[in-house]
Amino acid sequence: MATLRKRNNRWQVQVRNQTYGSISKSFHRKADAQKWAIEQEALMQSGQWSRTVNHETRLLDLMIKYRDEVTPKKRSHSREITRINRLLTEPVMQLPIGEFTSARVAGFRDKRLPDGPRATEYDLVLLRHAWNVANLEWDWSLGPNPLEKIKFPKTNPARDRRLMPGEFEQLRAASTQISYHNLWPIVELAIETAMRKGELLSLRWATIDLEKSVAFLRRTKNGTSRRVPLSSRAIDILAGIEKTSERIFPIGSDKLRYHWDQLCQISEIEELCFHDLRHEAISRLFEMGFTVPEVAYISGHKTPNQLFKYAQAQLGRIQLRFAKNIE
Repeated sequence: MATLRKRNNRWQVQVRNQTYGSISKSFHRKADAQKWAIEQEALMQSGQWSRTVNHETRLLDLMIKYRDEVTPKKRSHSREITRINRLLTEPVMQLPIGEFTSARVAGFRDKRLPDGPRATEYDLVLLRHAWNVANLEWDWSLGPNPLEKIKFPKTNPARDRRLMPGEFEQLRAASTQISYHNLWPIVELAIETAMRKGELLSLRWATIDLEKSVAFLRRTKNGTSRRVPLSSRAIDILAGIEKTSERIFPIGSDKLRYHWDQLCQISEIEELCFHDLRHEAISRLFEMGFTVPEVAYISGHKTPNQLFKYAQAQLGRIQLRFAKNIE
């Protein structure tokens, strides 16, 4: 299916095909644009079409193809689709790929920065990966990636937010006012197991062995499976949940976030993200005396270096040991 429109005294034509995706090109004459569209559609229908990217193929076409073919294979595809759809509204998306230079990228970066360095970084990472995929897997021959030559914005350092004294009790009390009755079990289980939100929501009764005190995660953020040891409190939490579905917590990520925001608002707790519960859990494990390899086994961190930021949790215990040695 072809669409035609006049823009800046040139005729832009776009051809969409379920198999080959979207292609576009600009012409000075309407007749040339129509002729090109008919030729491309005929080649696509016969199965003889192959992509030859020219300087007039738009950045928009690249990102649409990436969204439709690459993003659905990712675990966080729904969130990334939302990000790409927002990105497609940017004026820079209308640029021909041949004009998307490092200077243009830097200009887009600087224009986007007021919306936040993290959001800007997400957009740049998506664009960089899409360009690389097009070069390596789609044979688009785009040339050097212009995003490799620019500086990405500096993002805020990793969060180290923990529960303050009394906040656990405030959250528990506020949870009685939340309509989703399993919100508190999710919160408490997050603190007991150090699981990520997605891992908690993926739990199924069939993957829980209460007798052996272990939960089996088929797929984690790292792309691997792992077994999570369950504390006695975690077992009590799970034992108290009514089985209404194959999933222990049959709720979506967005809905859980909505209830979590409600919980924080009712309890009047600020600047606390759900992921901070994982930091709280890991910090508690160190405070209990677990070693770095043991904590890595529980939390699923692939390398010990990723746990060094939690060293602060061990500071008091280390100082106590030094004091004992001095005595």
